[in-house]
Amino acid sequence: MPSLLDLRRRIRAVKNTQQITKAMKTVSASKLRRAQARIVGARPFARDMLRVLNGLAARVDPQTHPLLADPPVPKEGAPALLFVVTADKSLCGGFNSTILRRAAAHIVDSPSPVALGLVGRKGRDFFRRRSMDVRYEDVNLFNNLRYSHAQAIADVAIEQYTSGKVSGVGLLYNEFKSVMQQEVVIDQLLPIPRLMSDEDESTALADYLFEPNPQQIFDTLLPRHVETQVFRALLESAAAEHAARMTAMDAATRNAGEMIEGLTLYMNKVRQATITRELIEVVSGASAL
Repeated sequence: MPSLLDLRRRIRAVKNTQQITKAMKTVSASKLRRAQARIVGARPFARDMLRVLNGLAARVDPQTHPLLADPPVPKEGAPALLFVVTADKSLCGGFNSTILRRAAAHIVDSPSPVALGLVGRKGRDFFRRRSMDVRYEDVNLFNNLRYSHAQAIADVAIEQYTSGKVSGVGLLYNEFKSVMQQEVVIDQLLPIPRLMSDEDESTALADYLFEPNPQQIFDTLLPRHVETQVFRALLESAAAEHAARMTAMDAATRNAGEMIEGLTLYMNKVRQATITRELIEVVSGASAL
């Protein structure tokens, strides 16, 4: 049976841990509010740009711009490039493990080889030990996420695709749904998907008037579109990470409280048993005298 001193030390240690998890929950909640505000501002622009460009891609010749067409000079056996977005830190529940399992399954199930672009320390450390074909790495960007980070990723994606080094570019990340729900998704970045909604079917044959000309417009618009979609994915991942960490720390705080209650009850039982034993010893000694 542990002594009262050991139990008090253990209760004190659990209380200290509870204070840490409670503080981490508060910090994550504060960061989540700011991340949600950025997501609310970025989602409409990114989705409208995706809708417009999908419509344009469905109405123009794919050879109008390299980012709309298949790789111009694909090398034999060129892999598909997949950017995997994970967190730089742990203590966020199954956030990182879910993404890594999905990425591993995608690599195994893919009919063609897969090269990786790793965003986040956890993904980099995971795949570094597995001798994968890594074309890009970036860590510690979520401490101060900026649009320039998305530009750097988009530049690598465009360069790898237009030079024929990869056959396509995808983006795997956690999409923020709510505080309790995040969904792992894989978006196709390049070539820009040629989607058509039901609303567009009636105007599928309609032509656009371009000013000054389609080439100049696409040269400016399409790289910006790739950057915008990458930036939105990074914002989604950042918000999902904060939500996952807040949920995990809330559960850890509750579990610590339950452990403290159980240890306190057990300590009281041990103390009561000790007092009872001492009383018995005193009474037995008095009776012997």
